[in-house]
Amino acid sequence: MGAFTADQVYLNYINGEWMGASSGKTVPSVNPANPKEVVGYVQASTKEDLDRAVAAAKSASRSWRKLSGAARGDLLYKAANLLEQRADEVAEAMTREMGKTFPEAKGETLRGVAILRYYAGEGMRPVGDVIPSSDSEALMFTTRAPLGVVGIISPWNFPVAIPIWKMAPALIYGNTVVLKPAQETAVTAAKVIECLAAAGLPAGVVNFVCGSGSVIGQGLAEHPDVNGISFTGSNQVGKQVGQAALARGAKYQLEMGGKNPVIVAADADLDLAVDGTISGGLRSTGQKCTATSRVIVLNEVYDAFKEKLVEKVANIQVGNGMDAGIWMGPCANEKQLETVLGYIQKGVDEGAKLLIGGSRPSSADLAEGFYVQPTVFDQVSPQMTIAREEIFGPVLALIRANSLEEAIALANDSEFGLSASVYTSNIGSILSFIQDMDAGLVRVNAETAGVELQAPFGGMKQSSSHSREQGQAAIEFFTSIKTVFVKA
Repeated sequence: MGAFTADQVYLNYINGEWMGASSGKTVPSVNPANPKEVVGYVQASTKEDLDRAVAAAKSASRSWRKLSGAARGDLLYKAANLLEQRADEVAEAMTREMGKTFPEAKGETLRGVAILRYYAGEGMRPVGDVIPSSDSEALMFTTRAPLGVVGIISPWNFPVAIPIWKMAPALIYGNTVVLKPAQETAVTAAKVIECLAAAGLPAGVVNFVCGSGSVIGQGLAEHPDVNGISFTGSNQVGKQVGQAALARGAKYQLEMGGKNPVIVAADADLDLAVDGTISGGLRSTGQKCTATSRVIVLNEVYDAFKEKLVEKVANIQVGNGMDAGIWMGPCANEKQLETVLGYIQKGVDEGAKLLIGGSRPSSADLAEGFYVQPTVFDQVSPQMTIAREEIFGPVLALIRANSLEEAIALANDSEFGLSASVYTSNIGSILSFIQDMDAGLVRVNAETAGVELQAPFGGMKQSSSHSREQGQAAIEFFTSIKTVFVKA
């Protein structure tokens, strides 16, 4: 496994060895900016391959959990250094596989480095408490026990950060891992696994199996030897994964959709609000679970905000994410492009006013890629489809509000509750928003899409299974509390 090569075949990684799928079949990973370009070939794995990976993880589990936290942390730190050394290569693979611009991909890769280093340090932090016992001759305390084998199902939109923010805490707390990446970005994920393998993790501690969600993803959720499942993806698939895990008593963690609002108050800094709305809603082509989708603006500043927003959106450069000066790349795949265009048509059909965008770019050199123009709708009512359902594309829906109270009510009128932001200079408005907003992440005078690795992350309502990822909160999912009572 070496540098980026377009025609390379990427293997599964099972029990410390790179191997092909038992099916003997591979599938191409294509560049959404130029679908004729194959980035690499990944394995079309079967349940037999998954069983082999789970068996390897189970076999390695006992010795890995007995290793000290410091020793496990040293290995994660080595992996971080290796990933940092290969940051440009990994970022290029990411841009070619899913379309986000190279600067965004490089930033995500370096975030993966920081996550590995953060959790490397967790190996030396406290994991329990001493609790007074009613027996004066006894000692009582808590410690943490790993779950065992953890299955990780990751999406295509953050092919470095999300697998790492799941794998790193799982590993540092003593679990072994089987990773099933999204097929669309499995080349990028393979390069991350290469770094973990080169760091010297023992055979079986990390396993990597590429394949379809229906075979490998569902197989992980149903596998009797997988003790926990961490999933990020769509609500429909997430619920299937959760139900399968629940049916056999496995622990599960689901991070799913969002319909994230930004509220622009009458006293907002409009330039700041416009920049945050564009960055939060349109970067990565809107393909973030925390992306801004609904823009709720108070009447007093609605027209001024709209004018500034459209003016700036009109200047966004769309194109191949490897090209200099490009701000927004293509949708990650053809299916996603069709989904976004379908929602745009629903917006038009239901009476929303299209202010800008709404179709594929007219430029001939973008004709073959999965591109869509950044799109802004006006006159959106809260009951329209584009105000209710997650689009996962560069589409902003402008909604009027008469007061902050109405704006917060509109923002909460959703089955989702992942992230939300408000732009205001009024401390009372800030406190009302923080208290009344039903979202797992609330941000003030900042875009909805900001997530920091050292802070808990997760949603409310239909956005998650109510657990939290990242930061020290990750220990709550990847371990169980063990209470110890010792009598002399």
